[in-house]
Amino acid sequence: MRYLKLLSIIILIPTLYAAGITDDKTGTITGSVSNAITGEPLPGVAVMVVGSRLGGSTDIEGSYEIPNVPAGKYTLRAILIGFEPNAKNDIVVEHIRPSKVNFRLQESAIVGEDVIITPDYFAKTPDSKISTQVQSSEEIRRLPGGFEDVVRAVSILPGVAQAQAGRNDLIIRGGAPSENLFIVENLEVNNINHFGTQGSGGGPLSYINLDYVDQTAFSTGGFGARYGDKLSSVLNIELRDGRTDRLGGKGTISASQFGFDLEGPVTGNGSFLLSARRSYLDIIFKAAGFSFVPEYWDFLAKTDYQLNRNNHLSILAIGAIDNTRFFNDDRDDRYDNSTVLGSDQTQAITGATWRHLLGKGYFNLTLGTNYVDFNYEQRDSLLSPLLSNKSNERESYMKLELTYQLTKSLEFTTGFTGKNIGFTNDIYLPEQITDFGDTVEISGTYESYTTKGASFAQVSYNNPYFRTTLGGRLDYFDLIEDKFAFSPRLANTIKISEKTNLNFSMGRYYQSPSYIWLTANPVNRELSFIGVDQYVVGIDRLIRPDTKISIEVYYKRYFDYPASLTRQYLVMANTGAGFGGSNSGFASFGFDPLVSEGEGAARGIEMLLQKKLSEIPVYGLLSLSYSHADFTALDGVKRPSSFDQHWILNIGGGYIPNANWEFAAKFRLATGKPYTLLNPDGTRDETNYNSERLSASHILDIRIDKRWMFSNWMLVTYLDIQNVYDNPTESIPEWDERTQSIDDDESIGLLPSIGVSIVF
Repeated sequence: MRYLKLLSIIILIPTLYAAGITDDKTGTITGSVSNAITGEPLPGVAVMVVGSRLGGSTDIEGSYEIPNVPAGKYTLRAILIGFEPNAKNDIVVEHIRPSKVNFRLQESAIVGEDVIITPDYFAKTPDSKISTQVQSSEEIRRLPGGFEDVVRAVSILPGVAQAQAGRNDLIIRGGAPSENLFIVENLEVNNINHFGTQGSGGGPLSYINLDYVDQTAFSTGGFGARYGDKLSSVLNIELRDGRTDRLGGKGTISASQFGFDLEGPVTGNGSFLLSARRSYLDIIFKAAGFSFVPEYWDFLAKTDYQLNRNNHLSILAIGAIDNTRFFNDDRDDRYDNSTVLGSDQTQAITGATWRHLLGKGYFNLTLGTNYVDFNYEQRDSLLSPLLSNKSNERESYMKLELTYQLTKSLEFTTGFTGKNIGFTNDIYLPEQITDFGDTVEISGTYESYTTKGASFAQVSYNNPYFRTTLGGRLDYFDLIEDKFAFSPRLANTIKISEKTNLNFSMGRYYQSPSYIWLTANPVNRELSFIGVDQYVVGIDRLIRPDTKISIEVYYKRYFDYPASLTRQYLVMANTGAGFGGSNSGFASFGFDPLVSEGEGAARGIEMLLQKKLSEIPVYGLLSLSYSHADFTALDGVKRPSSFDQHWILNIGGGYIPNANWEFAAKFRLATGKPYTLLNPDGTRDETNYNSERLSASHILDIRIDKRWMFSNWMLVTYLDIQNVYDNPTESIPEWDERTQSIDDDESIGLLPSIGVSIVF
């Protein structure tokens, strides 16, 4: 009934209708073009609007401008002799603000007159030639059911499983949610989600404002030595610069939040971005009769300065405030709240990056801080504490990276990172018996200060027939017994034909144990780095400039994974998803004494067929993944991973007939994940651990966008309907103490939402 109340409230959110005039609206496209390796501006680059006669060329500073472009969506192409041509799609041209599009061109390894000028819609990042997908902000925004969330948008890509509906716990090629690296504007962030899971990387919603995202690059494996201290994936988020012509902004109200953006020029050849957003879930949840309310704020501020031709400074600050309020008004509310782990959190990320061009290369110097204050609390139906965990984690770091072009075919990259870390914990967990009959108990105040460090180097050789990248990385963590870990990595791309590439990579990856795992038990300081050896082989073929198909096969071998001494069936790879709490025996916090004796393996095959938006106003994506992952804890029994989903099918796409309308749909089918059967008395047997499997789930989402353009402002609305045919997803059965029966709860079904924005 509560879900029905929530649904009815959302449906009653009013939508707006208006008449707009768009025929005479034009905008301007501006930007710059630079050398991808050296960072030097490139003059004389032809920049053209595909499908029209509009275009321009870059000046001596590498800048260009294309005026009088009719409002709409376009593909932009950049061509310069001696460089690989590049294309960027989903360029939105609006009459109220310029569209800024920057290109970074790679020098071509092909010489002579037989060069085929074909725009590349499928850009690859220099450090990740395999298993990497680049998404523009527009691709993320229009994804149905994605809530315009940079993390949720990658769920449609191959190799990505979702731990549960409504959360951003990424399961990448059989890995745990704690194995994913987030980078925002060169700043490493432990978790970019509201109400994040301590020691892991998930949460219900990202706090990165999509309005200010330029693009994301998501790698599910085979990434270079530049990235480390994570095992499975890298999500690199690049923010755009603020507008430099005048002050502008945006006001938005959507299904769960409202916010305000402001951007404009700064004296001294600079620009700024500001945003503030607040949820109004407290209003919806309270009106729907929920016994608890999640509330959040998030803030973003960014300033960019082009100090001179060779020096650029970027300063970024992001903050998030999360609170959970409980309403224990009656007996039913107190019982419902007894199953909820409340989480109050404050997160702050600050940093500055200075980029200096060296002629044949550049270096980035980044100074940054990460701060997270956790306050977890769970009480039983009598309001007696089940857990109180007040933790504070702080990182201050410096990162220096150098990229240099030794010859036309050879580039060298190196760098180092140093971190000063402090974390404190005040934990009270009275003796409790889990569903498996294990005893969990810990209390005390803990404080630790330590250091981390890393250095890497890699060389890349590029010729007309293949590209090879060879590198190594050395990680250091002072708080564990084996303080050093070395990771060699190799990646190759072989050009079979003009349109077909054979790719493969192999390498070792290490990750340090989560801070919270090292807190409560002194034995946990004897842990080692967690390791995985990865092997990936793939082939991709360009069917046409805007359409590509790829197939990849991978194998991952995990070793030295922390496993529990007291729960012999438990390896930490099976934790970290969801909100945690008593239902999972507080396992994700790592309070158990742990040893580095867990092991596992993941293998799979993935297929991706994708058409990018081009002069043909249709786009689409089909991804199909088959995988199998298992882990072995101290009892020596090989069991399926808690996040093992064998088959995942995603089909998404849309049609954009003109500047005013967009239509999109997404379908997802996935086999169920493993779980442990409940006995008739509410207990579970470790012999049955992960022996059952949930039913397969399938869901269809659709989205419709509409724009109205006025003389000095624009109105943007959308309707997003999740689970169109109302097919709830099965959840893991839990025990209901009041009824002494099994509660087969299901996720919410049909869920429509509406968003309205005013842009000026």
